[in-house]
Amino acid sequence: MDFFHRQETLSLIEWMLRAAVTFFFLVAVAKALGQRAISQLRVIDFAIVLVIGNIVAHPLSDEGLGLKGSFVTTLVMLFFYLASVFMILKWPWFRKLVSHAPITVVQNGEILYAGLKKARISLDVLLEELREKKVDDINKVALAIWEADGKISFFLDPKYEPLTPGSLQMKTEPFDLPRTIVKEGKINTEELKHLSKDESWVASQLAASFQTDIKNVLLATLDTKDNLKVFLYK
Repeated sequence: MDFFHRQETLSLIEWMLRAAVTFFFLVAVAKALGQRAISQLRVIDFAIVLVIGNIVAHPLSDEGLGLKGSFVTTLVMLFFYLASVFMILKWPWFRKLVSHAPITVVQNGEILYAGLKKARISLDVLLEELREKKVDDINKVALAIWEADGKISFFLDPKYEPLTPGSLQMKTEPFDLPRTIVKEGKINTEELKHLSKDESWVASQLAASFQTDIKNVLLATLDTKDNLKVFLYK
């Protein structure tokens, strides 16, 4: 494992081995960090991702640097990150230290400029977030809060909320998520078992209703009421 240590020069194969080992090491580190650090970059998450990326990048471009120091440093940083996450969950004072409290930027249809300044966001960013949430009028917003993960939570005034069956006291059917029974021409036998169906039933339905067979199906879904939806290769 000479490629693991610092060298005067590295061959093409050694460079490839170094990159491969680092790749799998980073995958393991990312798994240890958890989905929180990947999907919601708060202050502490951003710091750890930035530092680890910088630590690992140098040995991949400089044969004079070994991987040992980089890996050890990354593991130490991982330990401190996981310890910090534990402290955030355990002690509120530490949570406040590394993650700011939510900041109100809109209240009762009025933009709070002081809130925008405190959150360090521009009016353009606020308007962009409104468009992404499909809010066409700030006057309809009862409350908008800048969260610690950099996103804005919007709450519409109740009179502008869309009507739902619950608000009209209407009875509704239980939620039924269609299951994928065919994907890219292949049967999903596990899903068929949940629906008490078999491959022959699927084949007969495809032939009768769609004049095709399983290999021509890009996607097919089925719910508990036997509603079959089929998308063919085009």
